[in-house]
Amino acid sequence: MKVGHFLLAATLALVAHFALAQPQTSVDVSKGTGNVSAAATSTVTATVVAIAPATRTVTLKEASGRVFEVQVGEEARNFDQLKVGDIVTMEYRKAISLSLEKTSGPRSATQQIIEKRAAPGEKPGGTIGREVTVMADVISVNAKSKTVSLKGPQGNIVDVIVEDPEQMKHVRKGDQVKVVYTEAIAISVTPGASQ
Repeated sequence: MKVGHFLLAATLALVAHFALAQPQTSVDVSKGTGNVSAAATSTVTATVVAIAPATRTVTLKEASGRVFEVQVGEEARNFDQLKVGDIVTMEYRKAISLSLEKTSGPRSATQQIIEKRAAPGEKPGGTIGREVTVMADVISVNAKSKTVSLKGPQGNIVDVIVEDPEQMKHVRKGDQVKVVYTEAIAISVTPGASQ
């Protein structure tokens, strides 16, 4: 399975779970001269209550009592290391960084896949994610509504809210800015108390 397809499948499965679960969520915002970044992290912890090796299906139970199943793909190493009672922590993180710095060149977008799997012999786990960097043109600045309209490489236009008035002073129509978006899912397994 290609990494991109795995990322999509893993993201859809876990985002669907996060939508139903009651995750712990935190949001961090940082501001500096010419840039702002925001990151949100949601974490769900569950206990392994059953394992079906033939179908590679793991049944998990949250502290709230909700039970759900996760099918673990062949690309996940060390499936045989899982034990009933193990604690599984799933963390989904999204971040965006907007740099209102003047750059030059054509509008562009690049994507980098981030993948880290557990080493052979360790408990299953790892991180899969992507980082997208977009160079966009500023097509309008509205200080009153605190928005900057950006035109990306595909011609799409996105309005970005800029809360800091100092940042608004550094950007003008016709400038080019850099936007970096990252998302990642990290899964870790720790032995349960009974092990």
